[in-house]
Amino acid sequence: MREKWSNRGAFVLASIGSAVGLGNAWRFPGLCAKYGGGAFLFAYIICMLALGIPLLMMETAIGRKAQGGAPKAMRLVNKKAEPVGWAAVANAFVILTYYAVVFAWCILMCFLAFKFATTHSTPETASNLWAESVLNTSGTSFIPSEGRPNAGNISIILLLCLGLAWAFIYGCIRNGVSQVGKVVKFTVFLPVAMLLILAGRGFINNPHLGEALGALFIPKWEAFGNVNLWVAAMGQSFYSLSIMMAIMFAYGSYLKKTSNIAVDSIIIAFSDLAISVLSGIVLFTTMYSTGKTVADMSDSGVKTAYIIYPTAIVNLTPFGVGNAIFGFVFYFMLCTLAIDSAFSILEGVAAAVADKFKLPKKKTTLIIAIIAALISIVYITGVGVSYLDIVDNWTNAYSLIIIGLLEALFVGWFFKPKKVLNEINKNTDKFKMPSWWFITSIKILAPLALGFLFVWQIIALIKNGFRYEKSYDLAAEIIAGWVVTVLVFASGFIIKFVVKKVKNSAEIAEDEANELSWDDLDKQDKYEDEITTLVEESVENIPGRDSVEEPK
Repeated sequence: MREKWSNRGAFVLASIGSAVGLGNAWRFPGLCAKYGGGAFLFAYIICMLALGIPLLMMETAIGRKAQGGAPKAMRLVNKKAEPVGWAAVANAFVILTYYAVVFAWCILMCFLAFKFATTHSTPETASNLWAESVLNTSGTSFIPSEGRPNAGNISIILLLCLGLAWAFIYGCIRNGVSQVGKVVKFTVFLPVAMLLILAGRGFINNPHLGEALGALFIPKWEAFGNVNLWVAAMGQSFYSLSIMMAIMFAYGSYLKKTSNIAVDSIIIAFSDLAISVLSGIVLFTTMYSTGKTVADMSDSGVKTAYIIYPTAIVNLTPFGVGNAIFGFVFYFMLCTLAIDSAFSILEGVAAAVADKFKLPKKKTTLIIAIIAALISIVYITGVGVSYLDIVDNWTNAYSLIIIGLLEALFVGWFFKPKKVLNEINKNTDKFKMPSWWFITSIKILAPLALGFLFVWQIIALIKNGFRYEKSYDLAAEIIAGWVVTVLVFASGFIIKFVVKKVKNSAEIAEDEANELSWDDLDKQDKYEDEITTLVEESVENIPGRDSVEEPK
């Protein structure tokens, strides 16, 4: 029998934890700084309502109905859609391999925060701390050269932090969702508490407080005419809610049939938005309090967190120790944001593999974590940051968009989205997802938006000579970009080949014969509801039921 969330709160908190990640803490504020503050915030809210929330509900509902991970869920929609589910799983696995490294960077900076009071206590030295510690060199060649002596080297302290990161990731998920429900009670509320502390510091004795909040919340109206603003807002609305990454299919599959998907999805989405805004307040007030402005910020999360923000930390107070403490709080906050997102990705991958091959979930999770951990070592070499940059670009700018587009097309045009909507609106009276909102989004808005995003990225790629970054070696871009992307979308067919090798034709035919369609599951649910109602009515009608004492 499939494991279930212990209660509604566990699912909601776990989903918020998955959605609220490092992108909220640094990418969202960076995009606000780049695209007119309130203008980006307004555009993001529109995209979240029109696209993000309907897709979040869709994946959760299909996962609950299928009682399985992304491949099984997409197969329930259409048998030809199973490879789309596997592409989501494979892409999530790739993201996991480098997301763990970013988590390790956060752990590393927690340990090194004391240097903001000693050797790296000036803006210039503070901005170099991270690069020095991870032995970062530009380029993609592992062969050391005169200008890049650390190209193939590995920072020992970073290796230890990576090991610690993987221990935390696996430790949080090793016993399934029952353990996750306990973990998220701390890992969701803790970063909020620390963000509030950092925001409070940004408000105290800040001579530029009004400018900071104005830059964040007051829109620059001319920015609405910038196509890049809307492209960035659409992208952030997709990436920020853990959709198209196999996570919400898996999390939805652990829901009880009585769960309220419509209301819970609204809570998850707006909680994610609230923490993004709070993160924006922290970054803007902190930067402005030290005399910096939006001109000093970047939409690059890595640059913001590890190069720009340290230059502000060392000027927060006249006391080095105080700055070091605030530096530690900031990076520990990033750790708590990273861990929920990291183990939710691992869960989405493990659930799909365990479902398909009927493997023990705990063992599957451990094996996947070990494989991903070994691959992640590539990213902690001297040229690892460059490879991480390439892989991150391709998984997000291309793979994630194509997966979302295919999901929307299969559900909207090769299935009946009304059936998914009925699943979403089960068990809810106060709020029901309107048909015009959900179906318009899944059938029209999401395919158009994702299709536009994909074309936009392809045009940018062509303009750049089919390269992401010309300073990187062509071979590195081909391997870490093109080849990885092809493998992501070939994963479903590779899995099909493996299944044929592992199982004989009779076993495969039996599995397919035992599959239930969406309509079959509807009938099954209806039958179970009728039985439950009859049992409850029978119990209520037992003579003298109210006078019977409960056993002691």
